[in-house]
Amino acid sequence: MKEEKIITPANGYLMLFVFLILFFGGIASIIMFENPWFVFAILTGIIIAIGFVMVQPNNSRVLLLFGKYVGTINKNGFYWVNPFYTKKKISLRASNFDSERLKVNDKLGNPIMISTILVWRVLDTYKAAFDVDNYENFVRVQTDAAVRKLASMYPYDNFADEGHDEDITLRSSVNEVSEALEKEIEERLSIAGIEVLEARIGYLAYAQEIANAMLKRQQATAIVAARHKIVEGAVSMVEMALEELSKKSVVELDEERKAAMVSNLMVVLCGDKDASPVLNTGTLNQ
Repeated sequence: MKEEKIITPANGYLMLFVFLILFFGGIASIIMFENPWFVFAILTGIIIAIGFVMVQPNNSRVLLLFGKYVGTINKNGFYWVNPFYTKKKISLRASNFDSERLKVNDKLGNPIMISTILVWRVLDTYKAAFDVDNYENFVRVQTDAAVRKLASMYPYDNFADEGHDEDITLRSSVNEVSEALEKEIEERLSIAGIEVLEARIGYLAYAQEIANAMLKRQQATAIVAARHKIVEGAVSMVEMALEELSKKSVVELDEERKAAMVSNLMVVLCGDKDASPVLNTGTLNQ
């Protein structure tokens, strides 16, 4: 048998009534009739009491008879089963697993620190009980392995300046990475009958030995991008100024004066500090 079998055992309250009659009736009969044979009624009641099992909501009991799988009780209630059954409790509730921060290399070989948050639950009690040794430890080990594999598939960030123009990165493509992580973990945990409800990255950062260097690089990239926008806007404003001056015939500028004006405007618009005007009382070259 390689699949889960759901069973509904006998009503526990009915057998509880039988137990009370046998146990206390046997005691009363011994006292009243002084007949030792009523001891067997008491022993029978004790054996019946061993078969009582209580299943709470979102819990289950896996039943074994001398090593043979009999079935699983997954409906909550008070039941009675064969007293010789071995009862193994398996929770069907959703569980959280926050993995440890692992140091791994991303696709570009950069060391990063990464962890994942996993929400899972047991879907098949037979696989969880018998196909793996310890399904909770199996979840932890396989999740760590899946995270290591995922980190090696994508770069931490997109560095287009080095020719690594990746569409999906660990830092920016949260939905895509989470979907790939969930699929990878689900494939690994299916052997244990585990259902993955959610999987996402809980922590992501560069490793300590390269964190400062990468931070400076990100800052430099941001500065270059900002400068690019400033220059692009300054060129547009200079072009508009020259066009308006020419259209309204405010002043006639030759090529030399245009070049000087463009130079001054670019310095003013692209400079980090406020410009200090200088009055020229002579010609352009004096």
